[in-house]
Amino acid sequence: MEYRHLGKAGVKVSELSLGAWVTYGTQFGVPEAKEIMAAAYDAGVNFFDNAEAYANGQAETIMGKALKELGWARKDYLVSTKIFWGGSGPNDRGLSYKHIIEGVNGALKRFQLDYVDFVYAHRPDPETPIEETVFAFNQVIHEGKAFYWGTSEWSAAEIMRATDFARRNNLRPPSMEQPQYNLFHRQRFEVEYAPLYKELGYGTTTWSPLSGGILSGKYNDGDIPKGSRADLKDYGWMKERAKDKVKIEASRKLADLAAELGITEAQLSLAWLLKNPNVSTVITGASKVSQVQENMKAVDAKEKLTDDVMDRIHEIVKDIKD
Repeated sequence: MEYRHLGKAGVKVSELSLGAWVTYGTQFGVPEAKEIMAAAYDAGVNFFDNAEAYANGQAETIMGKALKELGWARKDYLVSTKIFWGGSGPNDRGLSYKHIIEGVNGALKRFQLDYVDFVYAHRPDPETPIEETVFAFNQVIHEGKAFYWGTSEWSAAEIMRATDFARRNNLRPPSMEQPQYNLFHRQRFEVEYAPLYKELGYGTTTWSPLSGGILSGKYNDGDIPKGSRADLKDYGWMKERAKDKVKIEASRKLADLAAELGITEAQLSLAWLLKNPNVSTVITGASKVSQVQENMKAVDAKEKLTDDVMDRIHEIVKDIKD
C-alpha cells in the first residue's frame, strides 16, 4: 500500500480507503463491519469514510462500535464525517453555523470518538453565506473536533470563493475535495478542478470508483444480481444506471482488456484511478471480505497499466458522457 499526502497537507492517506455509504446500516451491522474493516486495515488501509446522512446516522454508530471493538490505536487510523443532511427539522440540514457545530457533535457521539480527522461540507449550501460556513468549520478545528476540513461535490468556483475568504481573514481554507471520479465520470475532476490541484495543491478523496458497481462487471450480462446495490429498494437510480446500454457495452470491453492482463475489471478500474497523481485516495466499498481482498489487489495491478494499456482504456471510454 502506498501512502499519499492529502494534497499539500502533511497527513498521509492510504491510496485505497474504505467507505460506509450504502453498506453500513443498510446491508449489514457491527459484526460484518468489523470483519470488513479488519481486512482493509490488514491490507494497509488507514482511512475510513462516513457521513451523518448515511443510513440516517446508523453508519457512524456501526463504524464507531466496530472501531471500539477492534481496539486500534487512535493515531493509526483516519476517520471522516460529512455534514449537510442531519435530519428533518428546519435546522437539521445545510451548512449553517448551528448545524455544522451540532452535526459534528452528533457524529462524534455516534462514533464514540473525541475527534474526526476530516470533516466535509457534504454539498454546497446556497441558502447560507459561504462566510458563515467557513467560520463554522474553523471553529470545529479550533475546538479540536477535526483536524482538516474540505468540500464534497462543490464547484471549483465555490471552492475558490471559500478559499479566498479564508485567506483574507486568516482562517483555514478547505484543503480537500471529495468528488465522484471513475472511468465513466471524468469531466469535473479532470477539467473543472484542474486549477485547484495546480494553484491550491488540493487533495482529493474520490468516491464511486466503480460507478455504482457497473465497472465491477457484475451487470455485464444484463441482469441485476440479487443483493447488489442496484437491487436495493431505495436505490432505483442505480438500477437505471446499471441498464445503460452504452456503459454496459464499454464495461464488457474493459472486462475483456482486464482478462488479457490477468486482473479483474474492478482491479483495472481502481488501478486506472491510482495512476492519476491528483488522486490522494480512492474510497472503495465492500459488503463482504472477499470484495475487500479483490479491491486491494489493484495496488499491484497499477504496474500492468502501461502507457499502451492506458491508451486502450481511454479509447474504450472516450464517448461516455458524464
